[in-house]
Amino acid sequence: MGKEKAGFLSPKSISNRIKAKGLQKLRWYCQMCQKQCRDENGFKCHTTSESHQRQLLLFAESPDKFLDYFSQEFLNGYLELLRRRFGDKRVHCNIVYNEYIQDRDHTHMNSTQWLTLTDFVKWMGREGYCKVDHTEKGWYIQYINRDPETIARQQELEKKKKMDMDDEERQAKYIQEQVVRGMQGGSEQVSHEATELQRQSEEEKIVLKMGLSGKKPAKPASSSGPSAESKPSSSKAADNPLQALSAGARKKDVQAVMSKKDGAKKRSALDEIMEEEEKKKAKFTRKDHWLTPGIIVKVVTKKLGDKYYKKKAEVIAVKDLYTAVLMLVDSGDKLKVDQTHLETVIPAVGRAVKVVNGTHTGCRAVLEGLDEKNFCVTIRIDSGVSKGRVVEGVKYEDICKIAS
Repeated sequence: MGKEKAGFLSPKSISNRIKAKGLQKLRWYCQMCQKQCRDENGFKCHTTSESHQRQLLLFAESPDKFLDYFSQEFLNGYLELLRRRFGDKRVHCNIVYNEYIQDRDHTHMNSTQWLTLTDFVKWMGREGYCKVDHTEKGWYIQYINRDPETIARQQELEKKKKMDMDDEERQAKYIQEQVVRGMQGGSEQVSHEATELQRQSEEEKIVLKMGLSGKKPAKPASSSGPSAESKPSSSKAADNPLQALSAGARKKDVQAVMSKKDGAKKRSALDEIMEEEEKKKAKFTRKDHWLTPGIIVKVVTKKLGDKYYKKKAEVIAVKDLYTAVLMLVDSGDKLKVDQTHLETVIPAVGRAVKVVNGTHTGCRAVLEGLDEKNFCVTIRIDSGVSKGRVVEGVKYEDICKIAS
């Protein structure tokens, strides 16, 4: 009697299934038929089979077409694994290849236009798919992300970083100019230097006056009256205490007025410097988009119909910086409107607003006053570093009412 066939759950059958499921040697794989052989004898039998011969006839009709297809499939799979698994990190090319070939149904390199992995890596470096460098340990690659969103995000970050650097350099230059100007102004002032005491004659006496009111000491009256009574009017005029006090008071008043004027000048100069700084900073911090969630805006387009024209709505979300998702205050309808069809809402004096553009963008504030002639307002910052500061001349479009 013949030997009985091994059962489905026998150890030999399980072993055969495990071997058939796993990855075998690449030289025993047929890419055209997508068949994996377990040994050299099986691969030889497969190459002589009728199905394999038919696939070879198809390949002979257009070899370049099949070769380009397999090469593109291998490139796409390799780059996809590199992008998803390693991102922008620098990694050895063989590590990526070993992970790529773990998939049994992957496109094999022996069916592509590249003979070795080194040739493939060099070709990717020449075509600009990856950054390639050679070391003692082999070839290293780094994926170049060409996704439009990623490129746009990187450009925005670089632009913002450059703008911050320009602001810092401009601020440092301006401070340096102020320091130089202050030093030049201080050098023009009269400098007081100590000098030697010069006497016109050796017989001249040195007199020190210590009196605070400027009153001269009275001379003692002599007993011989004629000489003393000869100068009564001049001594009274010189030693009158009321005149001395009034002169001292006038002098103090003049000094106080001059000091006040100097202080006013200093404060006005400081205010001018701060205003210039605000203007320069506002010039570089202004943006062409101002939408932000949580504010009340007004619809100013008739394209949506008269039902929504001049209606107020709350900004629920912002998409792509220029498109707002709105919910109408009256009806609760939801709309998706572009920024050009919206305008800011100015509340009553004393209400809370949000700065949506300019120097203090993102800060909450309180509306202090309106200047309808110049289309601007006065606000008091209520959050952030500048909390408590009063800012004048803020444009209507730079602030907006906050949703309650």
